[in-house]
This record gives sequence, structure tokens and C-alpha cells, in this order.
Amino acid sequence: MKLLNTDIKNKVLQSMMQILDRNKKEIIAANKKDLDLFDESDRAMYDRLIVDEKKVDGMIGAIDEILNQEDPVGKIKSERKLENGLKIQNKTAPFGTIMIIYESRPDVTIEAAVLAFKANNKILLKGGKEAINSNIALEACWHQALKENGLGTDWIKLLHMNREETQEFLRNPTEKLDLIVPRGGERLIAFVKEHAKCAVLVSGRGNNFIYVDETADWAQSLKVIINAKTDKISACNALDKILINANIEDYPNKMKELNEVLSSQGVSVLVDNDAAKVLKDNERVVDESIWYEEFLAMKCVVSPVESLDDAIDRINKYSGGHSATIMSKDENTAGEFMDQVDSAAVYHNASTRFTDGGQMGVGAELAISTDKLHHRGPLGLEQLVTNKYYVYGNGQIRE
Repeated sequence: MKLLNTDIKNKVLQSMMQILDRNKKEIIAANKKDLDLFDESDRAMYDRLIVDEKKVDGMIGAIDEILNQEDPVGKIKSERKLENGLKIQNKTAPFGTIMIIYESRPDVTIEAAVLAFKANNKILLKGGKEAINSNIALEACWHQALKENGLGTDWIKLLHMNREETQEFLRNPTEKLDLIVPRGGERLIAFVKEHAKCAVLVSGRGNNFIYVDETADWAQSLKVIINAKTDKISACNALDKILINANIEDYPNKMKELNEVLSSQGVSVLVDNDAAKVLKDNERVVDESIWYEEFLAMKCVVSPVESLDDAIDRINKYSGGHSATIMSKDENTAGEFMDQVDSAAVYHNASTRFTDGGQMGVGAELAISTDKLHHRGPLGLEQLVTNKYYVYGNGQIRE
């Protein structure tokens, strides 16, 4: 795609904010068609699907944040002059064409597109069929904003494909793809990795852990656990597994209190055989696969561990590499946990719910990357560029 100057990109974003504001009722009405067809029993996905006035205002706010961020394209990362007179600059450059595959959340149609466009990338949006009416309405807004500023609508395009057509597109794309971001569960990620012919940046799977150390402030720990588990169950940064150091003072009563507090919030508490020695009436973990599972539901697993090393090993074996917290008064213990746990974000005495572009100061996010190549964590504007070497000479040849 042609490199656009910052001014024209920002004018498109300004237009888009105004268009969304004018078309709130139409967008919400389109979303209602999706909601009416959706099975509310899948509460997590239903919650992600909802678009109301507050959600549209949030979309406008996300665009405004990106509008006010510096253009990430063309920044000099490094430069040097060689003895032979060559001047070498390493500068940021767009990826080209990004494809994002996502389920349920219409706001991704805004956040992903605004980030990709400001970073001078074309974006192909493959939303789930459950949000088709919402996404069509939002795509129409984008196209209006592009046309108002003399640009073609192919910068931002919604793909209308079923599973088989998507699979074929990944295998034999009809246009050049530079990066694919699957934003969803393990099945979606595996599907994309199996069929894609270009780079895939993995996003999404949570299965996040909190470890309560024996020195932890117990009241603070309960507060953080409840927030991480119940604040938004549909989020990839929600809590799924709770590890309690068995050497914590008054361990049996603390386990019972944790169980009571979670249950009072409507959370189903599963226990392993060790935890069942105290919580005898709770449902037991019957299959190891549950430890790998991201619940996206009012459900969690509680288990004792004997040591910090035990907690670290458990987290590194089962977690999705997204977010993990230690509750501890001991800074050295917390530092070891944070160094040794292999996750995109590690926390000391804070909720995992902060693993979010807006909360971490990035602004809108394309996704939360759990990959180690290119970038881990929230994919914001600065992460949607690659690099390119500019070499300036005066007839030099290599001898």
C-alpha cells in the first residue's frame, strides 16, 4: 500500500469519530439483530458481542487515543556511518497487509482497523458470523470515512467467508498477506497455524494464575483474586487458577474463607486432591486437561503448593503464557517469581485484569500477544510496524 502522510491518516480518523457518533442508533440496531440470534447461554461470548451507547463511545475514545499518538512509521531506530562512507539507517516501516481473525467482539472491528491504518497497513477483518450485522455496519462507517478523504475502501475490508472458505484463503490467499493475528481460543489458533502461509502472531489464550505466597497480605489477596476472577469473565486476562502456599499461617481456615468468598460471588470452585483434604464438599478436578483450560466462566481451580518453585513450575507447565500474579510481602520472592514465570505479563500484588492496552498506556490494542517473536503483551500502534534498512552511498562497491 502507498505510504500516506500523517495528516491524511488523522483526517480519516477524525471523520470516523464523527461518523460513529452520528450513527450510534444504526450501529446499536444492527447489533441487536446479532444479539437476537445469539444463544445467551454462552455468557462470555454474549457479553463480548453487546454494543450499546457506552460501547460506541468507547470505540470513539479508542480512535481518539490513536489519533493523538505519534505516527509509528518512518522513525529512525538506529543510524551509523561506515568507514567506506555508506550511511545506514534502520527505520520503522509498515507490515503491509494484516489479517485478523476474531470472534464475537465488534469493537475489534474498530480497534484493529484504527491501529493498522494509522501504522499504514491494509487490514482484512474476519469476524465471527455471530457479529455479522454489527461488523457490516462498522465497515460501512470506515468506508465512508475513507471516501470522505479521497482514499479507497480496500484499506479496511471485512471478509465474508465460512470456515472452509477461510481455510482455502489461508492456504492460497488471493492477495499478499504479511501477518495474520488469530484472536481467540486454542482451536482458532491451531486452525490458523495449520493453514497459514505467512507469519502468524499468536494472541489470546489466557488461563491465568495467581500464587498466594506464605507472606501475603491475606485481605489484599482476597480483594485481588475476586477482581481478577469476577470483574470480566469474558476477558483473556481473567483469572482461572489459584495456588496457595500450604505453609501460610492458618492455612485450613484461609482455604475455607477463600472458598466461601468465591462461592458467594457465584464462582464454582474446583479442587485437586490436596485441596479436597480441606474443602471436602467441592467438585474435584478429575482430568489433568482442566489445568490447561481457559474457562471464560465463573469457575476456577484452587490448589495448595509447597513452595515458590512448585508454584513457578506449575504455572510454566499449564498456563497460556498470558498473565500471572504473585501476592507476597517479600520483594525478593516476588522478584524471583516475576523473573522465572514465563508469561507476557507478570504482576506483584495486583490483578491480572490490567493486561490490556488501555490499562498499560498503549491505548487501543490489536490483541494481546503471547508469542516471543516480534513482541509479547498488548499489540499497540508501535508494535504494528516492522523495520527496513535505508543505505545511502556515493558509488561504493564491495571489494
